[in-house]
Amino acid sequence: MTTLNPDDKILSYGDVVLRRSDLDNLRSPSFINDRLIAFYFAHLSSSHSSAGGGEGRLLLVPPSISFWLSHCPNTPSRIEAATPLGLHDRDLVLFTVNNNDDVTLAEGGTHWSLLVFDRGNNVFVHHDSCNGMNHQHAWRLYDAVKNFFGRDPRFMVGQTPQQRNGYDCGLYVMAVARVICDWFENGKEGGENWLKKLDMEVGEEAVASLRLEVLGLIASLGGRV
Repeated sequence: MTTLNPDDKILSYGDVVLRRSDLDNLRSPSFINDRLIAFYFAHLSSSHSSAGGGEGRLLLVPPSISFWLSHCPNTPSRIEAATPLGLHDRDLVLFTVNNNDDVTLAEGGTHWSLLVFDRGNNVFVHHDSCNGMNHQHAWRLYDAVKNFFGRDPRFMVGQTPQQRNGYDCGLYVMAVARVICDWFENGKEGGENWLKKLDMEVGEEAVASLRLEVLGLIASLGGRV
């Protein structure tokens, strides 16, 4: 009987390499890791013209970069990391937030949330599917990057559908990110913010189906699912 290696490469997509272990995380009720979120963010970027191949008005920042911006040891390092992102030219920017405080620990942390900059309202909105568990970490990231956007943007907590288990936070980040990107791509359909769309489109059933949807997406891109 052949034993499958969890480190087997399944798919290369942009800068993201998915491994068999990532598929195992999708197939089971497990915590979603940064590679899967990075893959889905890359997919959203490629499927929304507003992202413009990385030079558009919409930007989805990979988890590894969001984490580094939040934990840079000094201002020059943070400027060096932020400059290629062109944050001052973006109208909508999505950052992931993770509660890992140890920069030496790969894939650390136990919870994901989403921090979104909306230039139209000059605000950072934090979406947390677990009762504000990441509030302190979101504020840390906001404080680290706010000066790159100008106009002294404010911070607010956005109403967010809540998870009912301890492992679906990454899927909620992905689902919320998709709704916000669609709202922006469609000319801010439904009003000046995306909160109504979140309430209508993100819930337990939608999040549960996202696991199979992402597996199908990986297969459609040539992944060895």
